[in-house]
Amino acid sequence: MAEIGLFPLELVLLPTERVPLHIFEDRYRELIGESLASGDEFGILLEDAEGLRDVGTGAAIVELVHTFDDGRMNILVEGRSRFRVRELTEGQSYRTADVEPFEDDADDDVPTEAETERTLDAFRRLAEIAEAEEVDVPAIGDEPLSFRLAARVDFGTMLKQELLELRSERARLDRLVDLLGHAAAALAREREVRERASGNGKVTRE
Repeated sequence: MAEIGLFPLELVLLPTERVPLHIFEDRYRELIGESLASGDEFGILLEDAEGLRDVGTGAAIVELVHTFDDGRMNILVEGRSRFRVRELTEGQSYRTADVEPFEDDADDDVPTEAETERTLDAFRRLAEIAEAEEVDVPAIGDEPLSFRLAARVDFGTMLKQELLELRSERARLDRLVDLLGHAAAALAREREVRERASGNGKVTRE
């Protein structure tokens, strides 16, 4: 990577994750137009009240869903490789930066089969409690399982950014087991409260 266009948003795009975007500002319509014409990726970075993060994800446009008469666009993007901002640059109407690849540590051990299955079990448990009719459990493949699982659960921007910045697949899977367990427990408590309320109109919170 070298210099890329940036699209700061209050969201985190994980590698392999697909999200729809509505493009309406002139500067970002220019960025997306250039990306569509060239096929180049642009960078999505989390920006919120705490400022602009320096670790983000390259986004590839996989579908131009709709173009409006006034130039606005609906697009579908997919997260590719992670990057770190080395320096913000200038020269375009939209923000740009000189970036470098952000990869896992070279000495990171490959997760064991037991560690992988433990994380998948935690994901299946959450899906079961959520009573999801169709559960898309990703198969173990070349892409990091951690990102593919995390993309299927709404953890919020802060936790997703935490996962994005971890440079170990084993560490991400271990963190996911914890996050999925907490999500399953919270969902189970909510269901219990609803069931009690529907049963007699009284709810006792401990």
